[in-house]
Amino acid sequence: MSTVIVLKQNTMGNGDDILGEKLIGAFLKKLWIKKEKPETIVLYNAGVKLVSNESPYLDALSGLEEAGVEIIACGTCLDFFNIEGELKVGRRSDMVEIVDTMMSADKTITI
Repeated sequence: MSTVIVLKQNTMGNGDDILGEKLIGAFLKKLWIKKEKPETIVLYNAGVKLVSNESPYLDALSGLEEAGVEIIACGTCLDFFNIEGELKVGRRSDMVEIVDTMMSADKTITI
């Protein structure tokens, strides 16, 4: 069963951003140590900030990538936030691939 996790922001949940940053960090670190992993992590909108220079979670995302998880970041979003040259984990993608990835998954989880 293929699972895709979609990260649409660099925080988890709505409300307090400081809490949201802690939650997304905890989520990524717990996902990293789980035996069962998603096939792909898709990042768009502010979620692309998680794979840039400024991200405090590059260790978890790098570990996930090393474990075979494909990490794709929306190129339009990287350009919008002016961080296209700061991609540290994963690779640049486009909306065609993002749509195809999400539509072909058995399960999609959006954070």
